[in-house]
Amino acid sequence: MKYHEKPNMYVKHVEIKVADLDRSIKYYTEIIGFQILQQTVDRVTFTTDGQSSILSIIQPEGAYQSPQKTTGLYHFAILLPSRKELANIVKHLQQRGIYFGASDHDVSEALYLSDPDNNGIEIYADRVPEEWTWNGNQVFMKTEPLDFKDLMQSEQGEWRGLPANTVMGHIHLHVGNLEKAKEFYSALGYQVVLKYGRQALFISTGDYHHHIGLNTWNGEGAPKPAEKQVGLQSFTVQLDERDEDIMKRLTTIGASVEKIENGFITVDPFGNRIIVEK
Repeated sequence: MKYHEKPNMYVKHVEIKVADLDRSIKYYTEIIGFQILQQTVDRVTFTTDGQSSILSIIQPEGAYQSPQKTTGLYHFAILLPSRKELANIVKHLQQRGIYFGASDHDVSEALYLSDPDNNGIEIYADRVPEEWTWNGNQVFMKTEPLDFKDLMQSEQGEWRGLPANTVMGHIHLHVGNLEKAKEFYSALGYQVVLKYGRQALFISTGDYHHHIGLNTWNGEGAPKPAEKQVGLQSFTVQLDERDEDIMKRLTTIGASVEKIENGFITVDPFGNRIIVEK
């Protein structure tokens, strides 16, 4: 979990928009395994440890799911502390009859689901970094079928929800142009660790396989989502002490920067709102 500690700029919280708060509460507690930390009329903050939060949901008035392909959330990714926990949630999902996809990415083993509003979710466990393959500053990743027979040998005991030391592993975003995305996120402080043709970039700090994924799979020049469209509301990135330098770089490329008490808020060229805070 060193990749999700300072000085890395890891994604520590995601907030998504949903159309039906009660329906989503049921899904995220009973299926995914969160607990409720705080709840208001239109917002719920989830927890795994009873103290902190990596995910919140909000229901704007008139929220709706659009058939149009836009920029925004592809998926947020919940990182489990061990392979055993991944095996346990596989058993739980199978028992509940929940459909999910699965892949072996070499650096990790991952499950893929969609919530009731079609917000993408990845649940994964990393392989130890010593098993990752690097070619210079580029990490090797693949997408192959997950070996469930081997994985389920790690399963132990009953599933009891997400473990307390679960973190937000990364976020993957639809963008409209990879070059513009690279310019913005480089100014924010990220390095490209994998380029997938002309379709996707994977970026990180501290040599993680990726803290953020960026793709154009919804189309080059895809429009920004409407304000009340379900999907990403914002994501929060951990900031170290270099905020002034980062803000200057963002301002230089024409990005908006709004100073807040413990950091700043910015928006990428595709409408993805980012809270950068210490």
